[in-house]
Amino acid sequence: MLKTKMMALGALLALFLGALTPTQARAADPAQHRIVIQIDNNNKALMNLVLNNAANVDAYYKAKGEDVQIEIVAYGPGLNMLRADKSPVKARIASFGENFDNIRFSACDNTLENMAKKEGKVPPLVPQAKHVPSGVVRISELQEQGWSYVRP
Repeated sequence: MLKTKMMALGALLALFLGALTPTQARAADPAQHRIVIQIDNNNKALMNLVLNNAANVDAYYKAKGEDVQIEIVAYGPGLNMLRADKSPVKARIASFGENFDNIRFSACDNTLENMAKKEGKVPPLVPQAKHVPSGVVRISELQEQGWSYVRP
């Protein structure tokens, strides 16, 4: 009788665990944190806020002994954050590149193409920036993979 109850309990547990979505399954693993932060505004204070958010999140999880991956996605006017010729936070981004191996900067190619049309040349990006076809699509894809979304 006890063996039958244990088997039934095991079957229920297997059904429950199998019913978890990937996001719910990740939530059960507290050491796995992934956050995408959007910047779509050409405002130095907001750019600094984004960088502060990323640094604070990193420090919080490091203090808990947990890993975190952070991706900052820049598009629209916010792409100016990643421009080598105009970024008001270029020095901070360089510092992030040296001090954080878990923080990635993504630059929207749609925005970059539009800027190139207006300016007659492709704007240079900081070396830390990685190209993505579309900033909005990148954010959407990361959310579909269970990443938490932050828009300061």
